[in-house]
Amino acid sequence: MVRMDSDAAVPEGMRPDARETWPSHDLIESWLGDSMYDFQLRPGEDVSLDHDDAEAVEAARRFRDVLGRYGSGVTVVTALSGGEPVGMTCQSFSSVSLNPPLVLFIPARTSRAWPMIQRSGKFCVNFLASGQEDLSNTMASKGIDKFADVSWRPAPATGSPLLEGTVGFVDCRIHAVHEAGDHYVVIGQVLDLAVGEAEKPLLYYTGRYHTTD
Repeated sequence: MVRMDSDAAVPEGMRPDARETWPSHDLIESWLGDSMYDFQLRPGEDVSLDHDDAEAVEAARRFRDVLGRYGSGVTVVTALSGGEPVGMTCQSFSSVSLNPPLVLFIPARTSRAWPMIQRSGKFCVNFLASGQEDLSNTMASKGIDKFADVSWRPAPATGSPLLEGTVGFVDCRIHAVHEAGDHYVVIGQVLDLAVGEAEKPLLYYTGRYHTTD
C-alpha cells in the first residue's frame, strides 16, 4: 500500500499543488474494506450502497440502466508504481481540450489502482480493440497479478505500460484531480499519443461488450 502522507514528495512532472488532492491514508484504507453493497456501474467498478435502503438501490439501478444506453469505448489506464505495473479498466474517458491537449478519466473512490496511479504522477490510457475482452476483464479484476500474461512495453513519454494490440493510446502526466461524489475526475496533460495497430475498437453498451461490424 502506498501512503499519501502530507510530507511525501510530489512526483516529478506533477503539478506543485497536487498534494492538496491526495486522499489521506485512513481514507484509502476505508475504501479497501468490505462494502455493504457493491453495485456495478462499469467494467470492474463497484460503488458501495446500503442494501437496506431500497430507494437508494432502485435509484442506482435506474441510473445505471439509463446511463448504460450511452455506448462508449473501453480503456485500460496504466502506470508504474514502485517499478511495478498497475492497471485498471476504465469506461469513463474523454478528451477535454485541444490547447493545451487534455484528457480525463474518472476512477471510483473504491478503486485499488487509482491511489498508486496518482502517486506515480503519470499514466497511459490504452484504447482496447475488438477481441480484447479478456484483457479488459483481467484489468478489472481484483486480487490477481494482472500483468502476468500481458504483453506491454514502456510508453514513450512516461514509461507507463503500453499494451499490445490496442487501437491507440495517450501518454499523460496528471494535471489536476477533482472530487466528484463517489468518483474522482482526473485531468491529464497529453505528452504523447499515437494510433495503434488494431482498427476495430472494443465498445461497451447496456452492460455488454460490442464491436463495430
